Amino acid sequence: MSVDPERVEALPQAPGVYLLKDARGRVLYVGKAQNLRSRVRSYLLPGGDGRHQIPRLVERAADVDVVLTPGVKDALLLENELIKQHRPPFNVRLRDDKQYLALRLDPRADWPRLTQVRRFQRDGALYFGPYTSSQSMREAVSNLRRIFPLRSCSDAVFRDYQRRGRPCIEYEMKRCGAPCCGRIDEAAYRELVEGTALFLRGRSSDLVALLDRRMQEAAKAERFEEAARLRDRISAVEQTVERQQIVAEEAADRDVFGLARDGGEVELQVLHVRAGRVVGAAGHAFSDVRLDDGAVVSSFLGQFYAQRTTDEIPGEVLTGQEIEDEEALEVFLSERRERRVRLRVPRRGPLRELVAMASANARLGLARRLEARESLAAALGEVAERVGLSVLPRRIECYDVSTLNGVLTVASRVVFEDGRPAKNDYRRYRIRSVEGADDYAALREALGRRLARVEREPLPDLLMVDGGRGQVGVVTASLRDAGLEQAVEVLGLAKERDSESATARVRRSGGLKAERIFRPGRKDAILLPPSSRGLLLLQRVRDESHRFAIEYQRRLRNRSGLVSILEELPGIGPKKRRALLRSLGSLKQVRSASAERLRQVPGISEGDAEIIRRFFDAAEAPEPPA
Repeated sequence: MSVDPERVEALPQAPGVYLLKDARGRVLYVGKAQNLRSRVRSYLLPGGDGRHQIPRLVERAADVDVVLTPGVKDALLLENELIKQHRPPFNVRLRDDKQYLALRLDPRADWPRLTQVRRFQRDGALYFGPYTSSQSMREAVSNLRRIFPLRSCSDAVFRDYQRRGRPCIEYEMKRCGAPCCGRIDEAAYRELVEGTALFLRGRSSDLVALLDRRMQEAAKAERFEEAARLRDRISAVEQTVERQQIVAEEAADRDVFGLARDGGEVELQVLHVRAGRVVGAAGHAFSDVRLDDGAVVSSFLGQFYAQRTTDEIPGEVLTGQEIEDEEALEVFLSERRERRVRLRVPRRGPLRELVAMASANARLGLARRLEARESLAAALGEVAERVGLSVLPRRIECYDVSTLNGVLTVASRVVFEDGRPAKNDYRRYRIRSVEGADDYAALREALGRRLARVEREPLPDLLMVDGGRGQVGVVTASLRDAGLEQAVEVLGLAKERDSESATARVRRSGGLKAERIFRPGRKDAILLPPSSRGLLLLQRVRDESHRFAIEYQRRLRNRSGLVSILEELPGIGPKKRRALLRSLGSLKQVRSASAERLRQVPGISEGDAEIIRRFFDAAEAPEPPA
């Protein structure tokens, strides 16, 4: 450790944030403190308070910077921002909530609806979640719409049914009140919105009381049909609530955090308890953690609630670990919630059992993650062994080409790291230099653009292509041209051709075409069993590259400006486009014109007409399967 002791002793005895740096000036760790001098001294100097939980940090630290703040609460906010900015390796960094799903409801909209989002925002709308899987979220919405039938259609579909004047099948299934056709008035619809919000917040008792009051008012006014609907809605709410797990007799709102650890692998589980019932849960995984449990939870809570809105913060937060700067964190949470928030470490009783439940879920999540990692390691090892790779393919790039009869040709690149999509590294390639349907040339262009960036984007362990021997040859040739033939392993994955698929082995596999793996310099394809974990991993990567290419091409197909789409046609320049529009009168007529009619346009040859007609026939055909 080479931090100058005199520099440490010169630090102010005031609240703020400290940044420990290595000899190259890289930020290693960001922390907050009520007394900067005392805290930094305790970590870095011999004879401190003995809290040397991170010896590797102490060994690498060469300098320290500090930023003074008015108080520890302000230091907590600054700490969160600096962690996001510098991404220090010794801090626990909470990922954005984009990996989790949430429901958004904007009561200010004309006819509000629930929409799926991956990020909480401060935009005046209500957010509910997070949901750890799309299936659990869909089930929640499906059950809720039977009780509170809000519309689910997009604004464009809503306007379409408004023009038609008749509702869709969702109305017949009693899953929508059909506001598009005036089957429900605005006041009644607002009641559905209010009930939806109360239910998703976990305030079921308030909701039942509200519905009961409205039912009594409707009965007194002899609106018996309305009273009967409210009675049925109360019953549905109560039945749904009965299925929710009751974890506390008192109707309090709490977030309960449990921690599990195996060396540097840490799992934090949060249970969202509203009105005494668990209404949501989420796990957060961290690897290579070098802090003790209390520091982990303290850093996590600051980042976790910095992303939350006022309505998402409960009145009580329970943990199983003592928290550093507990008082400052309570002040921070209370200010964000605009009401008092208590941070507690329960020692006994029902609240301690709640923390134990969260910890048990954290242990289960950690065990599953470690098991999945072992399974992934086995899958990667199987690929390396059976296919003959010299390295374990921890990082895989896969390429695919998609074209519509020679037009709108695109290529995709997807990246997987340790078996998971690294979507920040995905790339789309719009193929410009290739005319007609030439997949090999399109792949060569995409690879040439990729390999030109090899200094900024190092090559992966495995470069994979959706295709057979021909595509592998293109990849090998592109690498050879770039002088990188020996720098990366290559393989292609392709299904058997139709002429090869009617074999006894394929029939035994349930009629599915077998997958063949191609390697450079090897004549015969490599066949792995359909149940092979390695093959399933390769299939997942290949299918993702295909999906990504098709998605990009779909966006190009659906571009609203037909003139810009005409620009994509080879051989159809500005003069011919003007002739088409002048002769046929409109973009719609160009799309629907027959080949014979197109040939009658001045300047349009028979070949041009065939290209135009083939393009629109392909664009209007069903999308290819993913």
